Amino acid sequence: MRAVIVESFEDPVQVVVRERPDPVAAAGQVVVRTQSIGVGYVDVRAARGHYPYFPGRGASLGLEVVGVVESCGAGVDTDLLGRRVLGLPQFGGFAELVVVNSDRVFVLDSADDTDEAVALGLNALVAEIGLRRAGLAPADRVLVRGAGGSIGVLATQIAAASGAHVTAVTSSASRAQRLLTLGATHAVQRDEVTNGEADFDLIVDTVAGADLSAHLRLLAPYGRYLLCGAAGGNPIGSEFETIMEIYHRSPTLLAFSLNTASAPELRTSWKRVSDLAHHGLLRGPIQARYPLASAMEALRSLEQGGVFGKVLLTP
Repeated sequence: MRAVIVESFEDPVQVVVRERPDPVAAAGQVVVRTQSIGVGYVDVRAARGHYPYFPGRGASLGLEVVGVVESCGAGVDTDLLGRRVLGLPQFGGFAELVVVNSDRVFVLDSADDTDEAVALGLNALVAEIGLRRAGLAPADRVLVRGAGGSIGVLATQIAAASGAHVTAVTSSASRAQRLLTLGATHAVQRDEVTNGEADFDLIVDTVAGADLSAHLRLLAPYGRYLLCGAAGGNPIGSEFETIMEIYHRSPTLLAFSLNTASAPELRTSWKRVSDLAHHGLLRGPIQARYPLASAMEALRSLEQGGVFGKVLLTP
């Protein structure tokens, strides 16, 4: 099979297609032949050696795929054979074949679009579970930071579908306009929002980076701050001072990674995501599709910014 391998973390990063032996499913696993592959900011960080859970040089990127189950390991229901599924591997997804634990495989409906399922995929699960853990309520005033990204655009829609008043923060007027069509109550450019009043019940932050403190200050009393991404890199280290500054507002600070979600929680969340999508309340915008051999170009497009929604690879 062909797989995209990280051969060097140094500049210029070496991400290349190589022939690899076909994988074999161990007990509790399936092998999926990929049809569409999601590309995310975690892949960008992993390719540069900045993600601690990436196996290292010689390994393949990729945490989300849609494809057809080709084989099942011991203990796996063989009814999965030939079924089209969303799979969430522990890396290895940038390949024609990938091994996935069977409890991280979700059978798709026949009407589900393959690319759309990946564009929802992992990111919709992060958004849906994260918002639920943060106690999203219908009357909440919600700010979504990085609302044009693959998690943010879905968090915007899920919050709006719940009845919340959503302010979407993004990098351009054109992206802001698109977010309004997806259910945002307001959409502003990122240089406008930090001058506002502290009146948000819930802030969803997919960016982190140097401006995290400025956004913490926008929390209303008893507000919740959910960190569920770091597209802007690590914070600069002054956040604790800001927390003490807003201490008397009694804020709640949360972080959510999909790595902590149990298999039953993932399955429940995917059912909710699918229901929203089937009712026309949630969709995953797709920015671009690249062939597998152009994986480096796909990663660069994310790193350079300006992507609205999801970038995909086609094997």
